[in-house]
Formats: sequence, structure tokens, C-alpha cells
Amino acid sequence: MGEAQDLRPPAERAVAAYKNLLRDYIDRRPSGTRQRLAAALGTHKSFISQITNPAYRIPLPAQHIETIFKICHFASEERTAFLAAFRAAHPGQAGALESGSTQGARILEIEIPPLRDPERQAQVAEAIREAAQIIITLEQDEK
Repeated sequence: MGEAQDLRPPAERAVAAYKNLLRDYIDRRPSGTRQRLAAALGTHKSFISQITNPAYRIPLPAQHIETIFKICHFASEERTAFLAAFRAAHPGQAGALESGSTQGARILEIEIPPLRDPERQAQVAEAIREAAQIIITLEQDEK
């Protein structure tokens, strides 16, 4: 028998396609790559897991692509394949990729007061980061 048919909407399949590529490429890198990526992006490893797992709907923010390429040392063929898949999933962001997605970007710092439970503090930080990424993605998709 053949493979099961993917019944997800085309947009979700397109996101899953670039997430699968990204996951495969990162998995080929040395141990500790996910942690280095998290540090370079100012996030936690859980965010890296979310942007590389096709089961999660969290998209990869375009502004992180160049950093990922640099940290992971993507080969030219990997870059080309990944960018083609990303553009297919997010056609509204293609212009940002060509013009340098970080041009004009701002870094926003939010102070989170110490909480009694460090794990809860990390969860609060991650929730804020995820909410910000969703808002940014929605705005970028509007353009």
C-alpha cells in the first residue's frame, strides 16, 4: 500500500515542508547546535524545537533565517532548497528575504522580574516570545 495522504491544508503542508528540511539539516550538525541556535536567537531550545517540528504551527520568523544559516553553516544547496520551501510557504515574505530580512529590524528587550519558580519564569518568557512572533508573522503576511 502507498503512503497515507496528507489531508492538511496546502499552507500547513508548505510550512511542514520547510520545517522538515530545517530539522533534517540541523540534525546533521554537531551536538549542541540547537543550544547555539537558541543562544544566537535569544530564545530557548524549546523554540528551536517548535520551528523545526512540522507538528507545531509556529512558523519560522524570516528575520532568523540568516542567523540559522550562519550558525549551522548551511551549504549553498541547503540554502537554496530551504529558501525555495520557505518562499512557497510564505510568499508574502519573499521580498524581505531578498532585501535582507534584518534591515530595519529592532531588538525589543522586556524585563521579566524574578519569579520563585525559575521554570515558570522561563515559561513566561517563552510565552511572550511566542506571542510576539505570532504578531510579527501576522503583520508580515499582511504585506
